[in-house]
Formats: sequence, structure tokens, C-alpha cells
Amino acid sequence: MRILIAAAGSRGDVAPYTGLGAALRQAGHDVALATTDVFAPLVRGAGLEFRGLPADPRGRGGVAGKRELMRTAAAFITELGQGFCDAVDEGTDLLLLSATTAPLGWHLSEAMGIPSLGVYLQPTAPTGNFPPVVTGSRSMGRTANRMAGRFALRMVDRIFEQAVAELRHRLLLPPVSASAMRRRQERANWPVLHGFSTALVPRPSDWRSGLEVVGTWWPHVDAAERLPADLEDFLGAGPRPVFIGFGSMAAGEGERLSEIAVRALRRAGLRGILQTGSAGLAADGDDILTIGDVPHALLFPRLAAVVHHAGAGTSAAALRAGVPAVTVPVTADQPFWAGRLAALGAATDPIPFRSLTAERLADALDQAVKQQAYARAAASAAQHMATEDGAGRAVKLIEQLTRG
Repeated sequence: MRILIAAAGSRGDVAPYTGLGAALRQAGHDVALATTDVFAPLVRGAGLEFRGLPADPRGRGGVAGKRELMRTAAAFITELGQGFCDAVDEGTDLLLLSATTAPLGWHLSEAMGIPSLGVYLQPTAPTGNFPPVVTGSRSMGRTANRMAGRFALRMVDRIFEQAVAELRHRLLLPPVSASAMRRRQERANWPVLHGFSTALVPRPSDWRSGLEVVGTWWPHVDAAERLPADLEDFLGAGPRPVFIGFGSMAAGEGERLSEIAVRALRRAGLRGILQTGSAGLAADGDDILTIGDVPHALLFPRLAAVVHHAGAGTSAAALRAGVPAVTVPVTADQPFWAGRLAALGAATDPIPFRSLTAERLADALDQAVKQQAYARAAASAAQHMATEDGAGRAVKLIEQLTRG
């Protein structure tokens, strides 16, 4: 099959699809990944064809309130929708759509007659088990959780409304609202495969048919890839260090976060690795090293703990490594994943980003590193994750669903 995966957002929203795409290619399929231009090297490095999507996710990882977050998301989606159909050619046999691209991809599927499946990194369907992942709220009881989940979907529909109207006009399709199209897909039991571990989120029993949790899709890492020499030297020069990074989040907060990180590490008596990321973390010293992007799969198993923003991918990578975490969620789904890690006992209680101080971080690191219960819980979850083959199971289900 000629398969097009469409994904957009930050690095964590795109990188897992390089692993899924590589598994599909290994199974004999012709795979392209459509995403924004900044991730072209990531896609090509996995041996996949790159297709460009408009919109640039850089600079959108700042700290903002929910209203500002919705405005930013709507602007990004509208820009994305303006060139979305240019990435799809008539020879495509199947569209695999992320949660961000699905509300646009459904209309392309209708116009071009191309079958589609969902490949999501977060649970978006309403359930009584937990409130919607984007709200960051605590469970309100099963009935209220489901109601909040339906309300969250309607809010997402609003974000896509303008982009959907413009896209359908360009495709010469009759007007249909974003919410009407979503409900149509739900009634048809449109299949969605979820690329996260059941160690973090077991499949809710009240989900509709067609929704499956298959296991994590790990970003592609070349078998020959190694950590940089200076990082290897640092790892070998003393006790296991702590990693501190905020990925694509906290742009413009680098000076404050770097100062907090250094003070916390020194207060806790720990060595540290700061990952620059969008925030621009940086510090020097015999006990601290600053690095750029490196594969989490190679680095995390060699650490004492990981301090991170609780993005879905970083949360899974720390858990897979069997390493305790200190989470500092910034926005969107991050409080949800931070809560799941804490509930497993693999992370300390989350520190909300705006409440982060050197003292709070040092105390949390002291707990995570010295209290062995956190490492034991992380190791137990890692053993569970090792039994899952997320990409392999997704390939089998995709082939089964398309044959049917």
C-alpha cells in the first residue's frame, strides 16, 4: 500500500510516527510522512518520504492561559488547513491521521475517496475513567468525566471550524461543520489506534467500538547511532546524573529555568544534564553538562532521574527506561501524563510549571533519587512496556482493517 501519515505540532507530536512509519515500511509498504518543514530531517532520517505541511510549530511552546492556547491552536490549524490537500496525491491508498490532522483529513478522505484511520498519541474519546486530557483537571466522577469529555470535543470543533470551512470550499464539497463531521465519524465507528502503553492508560471499557490501545510508537533511532563523545565522557566521569529538559515547551524561560536547575542540583548534591530545548537551558560546570537533542532511548537508561514537562513521548521514554521522574507540566495534556506517572508511583507529585522553585525541585529530586520505591515502580512499568510491540501491533491492525 501507499500510505500517507499526517501529523503536526511539536517534535513530540511528530517523532513517534517515524517509528510507526519505519515499521510499516519494513512490512513492505510505501510510506510518506506529511508534517511541517522543520521536521524534514527527522522524517528522512527514518527512511520515509517527506511531504511538507504549512505552518511552523516553533515559538508556540510558550506558557499561556487556556484562552490564549485556544487562539494559538486555531491560528495554527487554519494555516495548516490551507495547504493540507497539497500533501495528498491521488495514488495514496490509505491516510493515517493524528489527532491534530484527523479533523482536516476526514474531508480529504471524502473528496478523494481514500480510506483513513486514526493514529492518536492521546486518548481523546470521552470516558468515565478520567476527565479530558487537555483540561488538566482531577476526576469528577464517571458521569461528569464523560460530560466534560464531550464538552472538550466541542471546544476542539471550534478550533477547527474556520479551517474546515475553507478546506471544504477548496475541495468543492458542500458545507459541513467540524462538529457534524466528527459525529458522523463516531457513528461510523471510525477506527483509531492509540500509540501509548496500557501501563499508563488501559483501554477504557466504556469506549465505543473501533478504539484500540496498541502500545507506544517509539521514535526511530538508527541502529548505528551513538551518544556524542562529550556526553559519554560526562556519563562515565561520576555517579548517574539527572536529566532536566522541557522539550518544545517554555520558550523564553531559559534563564530562569537554568538558574533553578543549577541551584536545585547543587542543593540535592546531584550531577545534571541540561537539554537546551526551546527554552534555551544552559549552564557550565564540572558537575553539569548542556546538550542538544539526543535519542531518549540511548540516554535515559543511564540516568538517576528525569525532570521533564510530561509530554506524552518523554513520559513514556522515562518509564520505558525504568527511571523515576520529576514532572513539571506546562500546558495541554501534560498535567494528565504527569498525573498518570505519579499514580503509578514512578514520579513524584507534579510541580506545576508556574510553581517551580529550586527548593521544590531539589526536594522532589531528593525523593525520586533516594527513595527506592520510585525506581521500583518505574522498573515494574518498564517490564510491562517491554511486552508491548506498539508499532508491530499497529501494522497488523492496519493491514487487517484495510483488507476488510
